[in-house]
Amino acid sequence: MHSGHHLQSPPSMSPSLLSKLRLVTVDVTGTLIAYKGQLGDYYCMAAKSAGMPCPDYERVHQGFKLAYAEMSRRHPCFGHAAAMPNAEWWKVCVRDSFAMAGYDYDDDTFERIFRRIYATFGSCAPYTVFPDARRFLRWLRGRGLVVGVVSNAEYRYRDVVLPALGLNQGSEWDFGVFSGIVGVEKPDPRIYEAALEAAGGVAPGEALHIGDSLRKDYAPARSLGMHALLLDRFGTAEAESWRRSGAPVLPDLAAAREWLAGDVKEEVEPATAR
Repeated sequence: MHSGHHLQSPPSMSPSLLSKLRLVTVDVTGTLIAYKGQLGDYYCMAAKSAGMPCPDYERVHQGFKLAYAEMSRRHPCFGHAAAMPNAEWWKVCVRDSFAMAGYDYDDDTFERIFRRIYATFGSCAPYTVFPDARRFLRWLRGRGLVVGVVSNAEYRYRDVVLPALGLNQGSEWDFGVFSGIVGVEKPDPRIYEAALEAAGGVAPGEALHIGDSLRKDYAPARSLGMHALLLDRFGTAEAESWRRSGAPVLPDLAAAREWLAGDVKEEVEPATAR
């Protein structure tokens, strides 16, 4: 028996994935929103506001990548298990980013720089919403689907950033699973299990996850038996290997909507002859 097939679906229905789904989960950064500018822009503005020269963009970027990876290893999910305050986690991360880039500030100066950076990334200032994001989410909810946000992010994404960008719980999405709140992060499949649970115990075969990372989005969702789809908004070099691994890869959410509704001809299976 194939539980995924709705035998009673009306003959007029195109055999689209949409008719099988109850839940769609979406990644946030790279899927719904993007960073504006470079990390260096924000670190530079913060340093200048504290009367310091602008640090080197490339060194700060590399320093941040190292510091973030190290903090995520030592205190995953933004310090969730250690009950570490969010601002404290980021303070260590930002201080180490500067240190690894070769910048050492006295405590007062660093405090001023950090406060500026922390406030900026807790606002909508460094982000922009992809123009197809709101329409896509509202279309899904209009079709009666539950929409969940699944992100390796802390509570400010839920409480401040997404609402400030016009992506609101109750109009664009129904629930969110954020690593800093639930204490499990991608690519751990348990973050997707938490989403299925939050949606009211939806079966994996009735759920689709959309993201922009094979490792963090596609693979763990598929491992649970969820449907999954990857977005390649920026023409990344990795997209070719994603396709080779069998993943559906689409350029944006407008294309995802067509794909879901079965309007893309090669995706539609021929109707069974009566």
